[in-house]
Amino acid sequence: MEFKGSKFQNDRVLPPIKALNPNQSQYLAALRSSQQIVVLGPAGTGKTWIAATYAADLYRNGRIDKIILTRPNVPCGRSLGFFPGSLEDKFAPWAVPIVDAIKERIGAGPYEIALKRGDIEMAPFEVMRGRSWKNAFILLDEAQNTSVAEIKTFLTRVGENCISVVNGDINQSDIQQASGLGRMIELIRSHGLPVPVIEFSIEDIVRSGICAMWVRAFEGDSAHC
Repeated sequence: MEFKGSKFQNDRVLPPIKALNPNQSQYLAALRSSQQIVVLGPAGTGKTWIAATYAADLYRNGRIDKIILTRPNVPCGRSLGFFPGSLEDKFAPWAVPIVDAIKERIGAGPYEIALKRGDIEMAPFEVMRGRSWKNAFILLDEAQNTSVAEIKTFLTRVGENCISVVNGDINQSDIQQASGLGRMIELIRSHGLPVPVIEFSIEDIVRSGICAMWVRAFEGDSAHC
């Protein structure tokens, strides 16, 4: 890869990822020691940012060949079908926060090179069956919106030398059937599988005081329904 070990890398002096609370420390420790991690909790706790930033650092240092980004096609607002372009083009708007985190670590130019070469890939569930990933960091976001069949498809795509992170908020599912994320957690616990489950709470929100205020407000509103 042209930019690995070149001025793109040498000119960028980046601080290490710093945990802002004990659960983030636990998350980072799990990323360093486990091949697969489940991360649960509300918005604003750093679930996705930490995963994307950690993946970018692994890629930048040549420890993985690819970054795979995916999420179920279950929007909480406007459907993907209304956006023009290919399936990947429609998928891209939802990857913006992840892409921004990766660009921040490797630079916009290297990001575009990696994207064109297929080293960074957005993989919608619609085209996932039959795939197999290796030497990759794989991030499944919004996993609470996967069906049981979809989570099984995702988990069985993971090959050798991969780190996979499954992110979600089990309390925010937008589907009318059993959540694949919920089933995954049940299987981890019932079979004693070696997959850490990191659980963030409202107290772990680091995005902003405003974010924490509204999450608390809506959580309280749900409790009274």
